[in-house]
Amino acid sequence: MRTKNQELLERIQEYIEECCDKHGYGPTVRDIADELGISPTNTHRYIQTLVLEGRISRGRNGYESNALAMTDRAMRSVAIVGAVPCGPLTECEECIEGYIRLPESMIGQGKFYLLKASGNSMVDAGIDDGDLVLIRQQQTAEVGDIVVALVENENTLKRLEFNERRQRYYLHPENETLKDIYVDELSVQGVAVKVLKDLI
Repeated sequence: MRTKNQELLERIQEYIEECCDKHGYGPTVRDIADELGISPTNTHRYIQTLVLEGRISRGRNGYESNALAMTDRAMRSVAIVGAVPCGPLTECEECIEGYIRLPESMIGQGKFYLLKASGNSMVDAGIDDGDLVLIRQQQTAEVGDIVVALVENENTLKRLEFNERRQRYYLHPENETLKDIYVDELSVQGVAVKVLKDLI
């Protein structure tokens, strides 16, 4: 009987580790019970044994391998907030489309969100249509920063520049076919710090 129990413990641990490797999060008690064809009560009993033995950990949504649990402590959930135009100024409606977990060591300190780039005005800065741009939420920026700028209730992603002769700030598209945008007033909503993209 003990041998069978040990075999089942191994199967449960292996399934949890497989789920963590494949999905980035662990299964629930119900998931494990359904997968292995045992009752949720027995599943929970075996899981508690694995936790007590230090072989798995309790995660946010289920049970996790220890490797994932250790990694997870240094992760942060970052919201994907709608899309920001990289072209002519267009209205941008804030809408959380989902979340991505990113390493804290990658993003640093502060409050962040992700915006999906739309258009081609920032291609020379390496930001293509569909890329996710990591934005640090702040209301100030330095000349040369790529910013999310609010102009007349519309958001756009451009590089902030300053014209010494005119003594005016302007928004510079990183695309040689497009013209600089001079505005009377603009409000900085955040500064771009990283770009996440698919490589085809």
